[in-house]
Amino acid sequence: MLKHWFYNLLSARHLKNGLKRLRELERKILSREARFAIPFAYRGKGYYRIIEPRQNPYEIESLYKAVCELEAKRILEIGTARGGTLYLWAQAAAEDATLVSVDLPGGEFGGAYPACRVPFYRAFAREKQTMHLLRTDSHKAETLEEVKAHFGGHEIDFAFIDGDHTYEGVKQDFEMYGSLVRPGGLIAFHDILPRPDMPDIQVDKFWQEIKEKYEAVEFIGAEGSGRRIGIGLLHVGSEGI
Repeated sequence: MLKHWFYNLLSARHLKNGLKRLRELERKILSREARFAIPFAYRGKGYYRIIEPRQNPYEIESLYKAVCELEAKRILEIGTARGGTLYLWAQAAAEDATLVSVDLPGGEFGGAYPACRVPFYRAFAREKQTMHLLRTDSHKAETLEEVKAHFGGHEIDFAFIDGDHTYEGVKQDFEMYGSLVRPGGLIAFHDILPRPDMPDIQVDKFWQEIKEKYEAVEFIGAEGSGRRIGIGLLHVGSEGI
């Protein structure tokens, strides 16, 4: 397509300008709480045009506040797409945190960010943070081992599961990665409300099963707050997952 030919031609310039715009916003918005607004306010060009999360603002802000309170040193995100939530986790995490993103190229549920965005997403990390971007299938055994290696074998503080939205897919992500989260840590799921318009999205079915087994909180936007999709948050107990 002509659009992508144009984007490729100017990709380096758009990347440079996109990073400049991010840094400008960060210089103006200093507090961690207020930086929640940055991925919504950011505007770039080409492949770096937007990073706005595909989330209800109330729902994702409620989760962001919970992650800020955690002072997380190790964060895992499954499903990154536009990168907005990944940016938020970098802001919410500890100054020396390690963040790992797993996103499937060609993924059915919003994945497949182009490879040229990799340096853009890596630049979300603050000065002393480490960012790892795995463009692969979270369900592969070798992906799990790679994730563990990036965290140095340590338990993680927070996992955001927003990849495969089928019942089997979200269940597998939880079963593979949930046990990595430490007691006292958090696991969040996106799309916990029924989606009759999109029957392939079945996170609600798994959420109804899992929330009865752990301490759980639901963040659901009020009427008029935008598209209400729902975020479910599990507090990992002393025995872990």
